[in-house]
Amino acid sequence: MKHIKLWVVAILVFISITVSAQSNLSSSYTTALGVKLYPGAISIKHFKEKNKAIEGLAYITSDGLRLTGLYELHNPLGDIEGFQWYVGGGAHVGIWSDSWKSNYPNRASGLAIGIDGILGVDYKIKGAPLNVSFDWQPSFNLIGYNYFEGGWGGLAVRYTF
Repeated sequence: MKHIKLWVVAILVFISITVSAQSNLSSSYTTALGVKLYPGAISIKHFKEKNKAIEGLAYITSDGLRLTGLYELHNPLGDIEGFQWYVGGGAHVGIWSDSWKSNYPNRASGLAIGIDGILGVDYKIKGAPLNVSFDWQPSFNLIGYNYFEGGWGGLAVRYTF
C-alpha cells in the first residue's frame, strides 16, 4: 500500500508542476480544467506547445480511484477556428475498493497499472472560456488483473484560462 501512495503522490506532483509551467502559446487556450463524463473524472489539459498537450484525469467512483496521464498531439479539423482532432497515449494507475474486489473475486488485486490510448475531437468555444471534447480512451491493464478496456472516454467540459 505504501508503494501505491507513492505512485499517487508522484503523479499528482507531476501534474501540478506541469500545469504551473505557463508559456506563451498560440493555441486557442493554454490550460483547461473541468469534468469528463463517463465514467466520470476531473480533467485538466495543458498545452506545452501549439499542438502538444498533456492531460491528467482523476476518476473517483465507489469502486476506487484511477489516475491517468496522457500526451496528446492536436491538429486542426476543417476551417472552424478552435476545432481540432487529437491522438495520443499514456498510462494509468488504479486502486480498487474492497467492495470491487468482493464483486470480482477472480480479480483479487486491488491495484491496476496499465497503458492508455486516446483519440478525439476538441473545440474551444469562441468568445467563451469553455472547451468541450469528445474522445475514446482504450486501455490495457498490465499489472493487477490483465485485461483490455474499450469503454473509457466520453464528453469533457472544461473552463479555459
